[in-house]
Amino acid sequence: MNVHEYQAKELFVKFGVPTSPGRVARTAEDAEAAARELNSDQVMVKAQIHAGGRGKGTFKSGFKGGVHMAKTPAEVRDFAAKMLGETLVTHQTGPDGKQVNQVLVAQAVDIAKEYYLAILMDRATGAPMVIASTEGGVNIEEVAEKHPDKIIRTPVHPLLGLQSHQARSIAAALGFRGGPFRQATDLLLALYRLFVGCDCSMVEINPLVATPDGRVLALDAKFNFDDNALFRHKDVVAMRDESEEDPREVEASKYGLNYIGLDGSIACLVNGAGLAMATMDIIQYAGGKPANFLDVGGGASKEQVSAAFKIILADPRVEGILVNIFGGIMDCNVIATGIVAAARETGLKIPLVVRLEGNNVEAGKKTLAESGLALTAADDLKDAARKVVAAVGKAA
Repeated sequence: MNVHEYQAKELFVKFGVPTSPGRVARTAEDAEAAARELNSDQVMVKAQIHAGGRGKGTFKSGFKGGVHMAKTPAEVRDFAAKMLGETLVTHQTGPDGKQVNQVLVAQAVDIAKEYYLAILMDRATGAPMVIASTEGGVNIEEVAEKHPDKIIRTPVHPLLGLQSHQARSIAAALGFRGGPFRQATDLLLALYRLFVGCDCSMVEINPLVATPDGRVLALDAKFNFDDNALFRHKDVVAMRDESEEDPREVEASKYGLNYIGLDGSIACLVNGAGLAMATMDIIQYAGGKPANFLDVGGGASKEQVSAAFKIILADPRVEGILVNIFGGIMDCNVIATGIVAAARETGLKIPLVVRLEGNNVEAGKKTLAESGLALTAADDLKDAARKVVAAVGKAA
């Protein structure tokens, strides 16, 4: 789950991470009021969408840029009016872009130096890692590739947490001295408390800035949270903006299904993430393109399977469906019953290939055989992939 920048700032304030003051606005008039409250000579107006590259983006209306500096409340209102309700296209949104429903009105900050700072889960060690660089405000991947010596990596013990001496070492490596050194150290420790306290998988600050008057502030942030831990954080869940998400993925989450939409034509319904990825790979190998990743889990019910089918068929690009089930905990007959119910309810008219194996498979195959549905059975995964690709090609 992601959150907007203004929500990230709210979390910063809650955990004591210093940032610039500001608040969200959903109308041009409210944006003007927010600017008056700040009573600042320079105010930033920033479009709030779940995508990067906003400053260099372009609205479909032709207005350039999703981040602007204003000197008066009237200018703030004007910028907000040009953003709100409009679609912003950036290099991360794709050509369809994202609609801007709110803007952040924040006090502008004079910047003496920009830095990059992130805490994330390192997959290699299964533990947190602090990544920092003196090259903030730019593409950190490019810095890592061309100037790896400018990337500071500090592993964190998962039980001990970020130690004070580690925070001081990072602050010193970034070049902070005197008062800013102490501020940077405190900021790092507060950020780690936030990372752990909210069960984050990543907190990225870009840029972290030093100001001419000696302050150290986190200006812009990107958060990712561990979805499996969200049951502990109702306040974070309340920040979810479903309008920023794929409607199919939102619907899937209501049924406990793991769904990610892709751009192919062959839908997959599989139990187990690893098997789902292998299924997508073999569809590609057979000459097709997967339309989705869909893992119904190890103990899906008839209702979940039926819901999965409806979500799949909501994608107009889907021209065929491959069901690949290996029953361990999963009962193959439960899957078969769900398939039959969903196919009848939706009036399925596209090719359906089913491969079942494992727990109670004979009962599952019998249910499918006696259903009267026009489906194709497959002996193994390779056979299933070939059959669904061929069936889609023939139907086309």
